[in-house]
Amino acid sequence: MLARARVAASSSASARRRGASTKAERRRDACVMRAESARATFERGQDTLRVSYELHRENRARAVEAMRARGDGDGVVAMTGGRQTRRYSTDNEPLFRQESYFHWMFGVLEGDCHGALDARTGKSTLFVPRLPEEYAIWMGAIETRESYAERYLVDEVMYADEFEGYLKALDTKIYVLKGVNSDSGDVTDGLGAELEAALGATKIDATDALFNVITELRTVKTAREQEVLKYASKISSMAHVEVIRSLKPGMMEYQLESLFKHTCYSRGGMRNESYTSICAAGKNGATLHYGHAGAPNSAQIKEGDLVLMDMGAEYHCYAADITTTVPAGGKFTPDAKIIYEGVLAAHQAVLKALKPGCAWLDLQRLAETHILRALVDGGFLVGDIDEMMAKRVSATFMPHGLGHHLGVDTHDVGGYGLPGTPARSTEPGLKNCRTASLMKEGNVMTIEPGCYFIDVLLDRALADGSDIKQYFVADRVNACRSMGGVRLEDNVVVTADGCQSWTSVPRTVAEVEAVMAGASWP
Repeated sequence: MLARARVAASSSASARRRGASTKAERRRDACVMRAESARATFERGQDTLRVSYELHRENRARAVEAMRARGDGDGVVAMTGGRQTRRYSTDNEPLFRQESYFHWMFGVLEGDCHGALDARTGKSTLFVPRLPEEYAIWMGAIETRESYAERYLVDEVMYADEFEGYLKALDTKIYVLKGVNSDSGDVTDGLGAELEAALGATKIDATDALFNVITELRTVKTAREQEVLKYASKISSMAHVEVIRSLKPGMMEYQLESLFKHTCYSRGGMRNESYTSICAAGKNGATLHYGHAGAPNSAQIKEGDLVLMDMGAEYHCYAADITTTVPAGGKFTPDAKIIYEGVLAAHQAVLKALKPGCAWLDLQRLAETHILRALVDGGFLVGDIDEMMAKRVSATFMPHGLGHHLGVDTHDVGGYGLPGTPARSTEPGLKNCRTASLMKEGNVMTIEPGCYFIDVLLDRALADGSDIKQYFVADRVNACRSMGGVRLEDNVVVTADGCQSWTSVPRTVAEVEAVMAGASWP
């Protein structure tokens, strides 16, 4: 009996030790998993968003699934990432930003990489540069292949100088990225002519099969992608508010750009702009893409100016694109208020109407109708609005499209050219829409109606022989040519039954004037 009790006690103690050991192992394993999870992330410390590389592993899985669904699951996808360039003939290396399709697939920060994805097995292979020892002196420690695999959540890492040999050894079809960007008209490079020639035409699928698969997938954002885009919009919104608060007559336009960039980087870890900032005071607001090298946000802001600010920053290559328009002196003039509230009415009407199944051109026309109504009510135009819509009078005041896809690129891909999508319109104004598609749940779009007094368009409309001249009240229109224009832009995601805006900036006249007077926001 006593012996049996001793055995039982011993057994119980052993069990307790095993239990304690198991708990310790579980705690240790959990710590390891957390460390590995933190390792496979993109973040910039403090309160910046932590982006898991599961985002890109999920994108690769989506690509494999889509390739198989269309009968192209019998090969290997091969992609070349962006190359680190130099400025002209110098050794100056501009800050590298990854090529967007490669980023969508792999999320790799470094240049001069390649990638492969086996559609048969789902295996991912990343090819990184083989760096010389000297690299460690100038650029930092040389990372191991195992470290790259852990950081980017890929199955295998090889060296870039092994890429050609890897492809030549494959006994299956190789899919390369060949297609035309519908915004720029530029063609993707695939693997480059030299490597594709070395592999041979019979082995390469140089059709637009892979391009169409990934482009279509990029038009519908996953929950993980939406989280990053929402963060980019949050920080960019915050920066817009800081700029609005600081804006005063006498400042230079570039000071607004500078403050925006500083706020996004210092408070959000966003090093790159999504595009060159547009900070356009007065008449400059009528130049739709003001801010370029030839017109570099260099004017002084005057009392009475409307200031149009189109600025966005990107995080982990996912973009924000937000526009605000405010009065330099803190109060809208009567005419500026008419134009502003007309654009705001268009903006709000589109947000209310946007949902899956909506035709983008119908939303464009809806915005135009509200802007024409404001111009008629304000005495700038006379006549029947339906008649003016038919004659495209609206294109004089809003010559651009309502918005565009937003994602890894500011003007994200998929607007036109995909099988089954509508062709581009040839009508004035509508031909500049960046898509004509029906909206889908998961589309992320900008909504950016505007109204501008653009000299070349007004001169054309008011010229003798113009078939729309009779609608214009010339004195009213000409008196506002120095106003420039108004644009209001939100970043939105299409939901199951509507849309959600991720943009948080003052929008109504009362909100704008209050924030410029020192009120808090939101």
